[in-house]
Amino acid sequence: MEVVFNHVKAALRTLNPREEMYLQPEPKFKINVLKANAERVSKLVSSIISVGQFLQSCWSWQSKPRSGLAFIAFLVIVWNFEIYLLPVTILLVLLWNLMAQQLISSFMTDSHVSQVHSDPDDDDEDDNDDDDKDTKEEKKSFKEKLDAIQNVCLQVQEGLDGISSFGERIKNTFNWTVPWLSIMACIVLCLVATLLYVIPLRWLVLAWGINKFTKKIRKPNAIPNNEVLDFLSRVPSDQELTFYREFHLGSMSNTVSSKKKKYA
Repeated sequence: MEVVFNHVKAALRTLNPREEMYLQPEPKFKINVLKANAERVSKLVSSIISVGQFLQSCWSWQSKPRSGLAFIAFLVIVWNFEIYLLPVTILLVLLWNLMAQQLISSFMTDSHVSQVHSDPDDDDEDDNDDDDKDTKEEKKSFKEKLDAIQNVCLQVQEGLDGISSFGERIKNTFNWTVPWLSIMACIVLCLVATLLYVIPLRWLVLAWGINKFTKKIRKPNAIPNNEVLDFLSRVPSDQELTFYREFHLGSMSNTVSSKKKKYA
């Protein structure tokens, strides 16, 4: 059996909606998962707060050399800013992170994230059958209230997971967690910067609006999608990296030998 990987077809498929997993288990409310999702969101919020504190320190002149350099850089960037420089800036950040990762990997051999998420078993509630109808109705109403509370908590849990996963996918794109996707992002940014440099912005916005308005007419069965969100859906989050990480034979043999020594 021969498998041929086509980079062009894969890139086009990446910008389309991701396939739904119909065999995925139904999500259930778990306190540990809710706490883990809250911690993931708090990390994203803390990073945003740190950026805000850095800007505030520049505006309040806590460090005069840093604030002076930031003020000069602000004047130069605003005076010379063009719309095509926006994808160029994102491209420079991607390349900067690539060089930083290459330098770090030369000094560190094992840089894989290892986080263990322990999911406890769900507590099953056994309802006792009674002959009295009043007690049955009370138990039924209490169970309905409990189910409603669990549904609300499940929605909060899934909402926190979606927010944290979205931020982690952006971070992993810039961190070159999946090099193929980051290279594709660099190529797309180069093309966008070239188009913005050559073609006026109003023509690009006009072409985008005509495409959006006439897409349903040209392709009645087309699925409405957002190419950026479809691309980010292909980038794994930190939780997915933990679930799908590779197990090395050396580490597994070490754990087995340590367990044997422990029980010996």
